[in-house]
Amino acid sequence: MKDKVVIVAGGGRDIGRACALELAGRGANILLTYHSSAETANSAVTEIEAMGSKAVALKADLTKAEDVAAVVAKALEVFGRIDSLVHVSGGLIERIKIADMPMAHWQKVMDVNLTSLFMMTQACIPHLSAGSSIVTFASQAGRDGGGGGAVAYATTKGAIMTFTRGLAKELGANNIRVNSVCPGMISTGFHDQFTQDEVRAKVAAATALKREGSAEEVARLVGFLVSDDAAFMTGNCIDINGGLYFS
Repeated sequence: MKDKVVIVAGGGRDIGRACALELAGRGANILLTYHSSAETANSAVTEIEAMGSKAVALKADLTKAEDVAAVVAKALEVFGRIDSLVHVSGGLIERIKIADMPMAHWQKVMDVNLTSLFMMTQACIPHLSAGSSIVTFASQAGRDGGGGGAVAYATTKGAIMTFTRGLAKELGANNIRVNSVCPGMISTGFHDQFTQDEVRAKVAAATALKREGSAEEVARLVGFLVSDDAAFMTGNCIDINGGLYFS
């Protein structure tokens, strides 16, 4: 992946940051976006530059069309091209059951997870050439409905899987591949915030491997999918959950 240019949307922390570092380690130049994690985003740039690759961290709200356009423009300004998009950006926001859910929450979850992906993808496609790759992020929640109060989040993740399959068909004739990653229980700030310790322990014990996964393990899967090693893979939604859920 020497000198390839990858946009990692939501690359400031946790899995996104690990993806940025993994891809840079394979030789790619990185533009990573962040929303609130400036410190870890900027430290990722420092680490990437120490590897010998180039990197830029850009603060962006990817639910806003003007910020999406600015991200793509910055990538073209700095690197002159875009070879791949890895869209990690998203979140659960808050656990709220449907009976108690205000419309504003539903819409925010849709925008953060799904609309941001649509806009980033649409903005990048005109600049992608044959051999390019898009990696989306779904979730095990998109397959099993998620935990309590996560219906809105799980719905977006199921939609991302369908989006991935449909887009793979649209872009296949141009030799642009689209695949999705579906993480299970990964040790990140997401679960630090939204999942109780006893629930995490129970879920980890239920996996075949009896543990949580790491952001770096997910990133290695993403590195494979972006690379030419996955040249005949498109439209796939790939589980990485330690054997907790088989699809």
